[in-house]
Amino acid sequence: MTMKILSVENICSRVTSGGTPSRKQPDYYSTDEAGHLWIKSKELLDSSISDSEEKISDLGLKKSSAKYVDEGSVLIAMYGANVGQLGWLKKPATVNQAICSLSVDKAVANNRWLFYKLLNDRHRLIAMAQGAAQQNISQAKIKSFEIEVPPIDVQNRIAAILSAYDDLIENNTRRIEILEEMARRLYEEWFVHFRFPGHEEVSFKESELGEIPEGWECNSLKDFIELAYGKALKKSERKPGPYPVYGSSGEVGTHSEPLVKGPGIILGRKGNVGSVFWTEDDFYPIDTVYYVKTDLPLEYVFFNLQRQRFLNNDAAVPGLNRNQAYSLPFLNPSETVLGEFSSHCKPIYELVRKLHRKNTNLRAQRDLLLPKLVSGDIDVSEIPMPEDKEVEAA
Repeated sequence: MTMKILSVENICSRVTSGGTPSRKQPDYYSTDEAGHLWIKSKELLDSSISDSEEKISDLGLKKSSAKYVDEGSVLIAMYGANVGQLGWLKKPATVNQAICSLSVDKAVANNRWLFYKLLNDRHRLIAMAQGAAQQNISQAKIKSFEIEVPPIDVQNRIAAILSAYDDLIENNTRRIEILEEMARRLYEEWFVHFRFPGHEEVSFKESELGEIPEGWECNSLKDFIELAYGKALKKSERKPGPYPVYGSSGEVGTHSEPLVKGPGIILGRKGNVGSVFWTEDDFYPIDTVYYVKTDLPLEYVFFNLQRQRFLNNDAAVPGLNRNQAYSLPFLNPSETVLGEFSSHCKPIYELVRKLHRKNTNLRAQRDLLLPKLVSGDIDVSEIPMPEDKEVEAA
């Protein structure tokens, strides 16, 4: 198979970065769904992107250097903790200044193929990064970055094969989100609105949290939960493996060994104070987070912590003081209601676990194929185009 050596600039019709509207102007940001998608580098998770954590308004778009980039564009994080992370847009969006967007020339390359090729060659991209304090890959370096490019029909087949895996992973992830939303709504119905089974026959009493059912108690968080410190694990010390590494912004990488057995709950201590994450897997919490130890059902504790008002007690670097967290009021329902809630959640989270395991297997299969496909070691002309069912059964 004939390969051409082309620079990213020669593969793309446009290579650009974005901007950030002034944080001092609240009206530059949108609070409704009608706002413009605005992608930040931390949202590049080596996958497709169809939504954003924040949205900007028409005014914010007009008054900043943020600009729209095309659907299908490949995104690269240029600096910071996420340097070298990738994503691709399922719809047009704006991006911030830490992202380089690549609008692919369709006559030269398949955008999904380019995403996978850069994913495979990420080590070479990151090797170009400069700066000791904060790694930085300039737009000029990205433009000049050279890769081997096969004929477009070969690119299309490679993209189709790998996309079949990612599309299934995405579908499973959406199902997980729906299941988790079901559990959250059940929690709110029972423990916020107090419409649990048998609530019609229960009287209420006053507490620090307002009226609560008789037989329930309002205690302190420390009475039921231990917030254990995570352990430092520098990025340079992590060995790629099956166990997620958690920081206060969520999953920040993987490691070959876990620190804590899953499932588990992670609470942001430094940086994103009070952020709460759930993991089904054994995991490694780093020193910017706490992890939860408790005898109560984890599902109940998870949703309770999401509703707590954790305060930032550090003026220089945002930080969560453990004693302040321990002093927060904690609703302790009756054992009967807690047991029923846990019984309802058990089949939901069992399905979540199965979907997580499927995704883990699909990623492993995709990651095994990826380098062999994009390097040309496998002749794709002899591989049948995959069907969803074929991939799922693999």
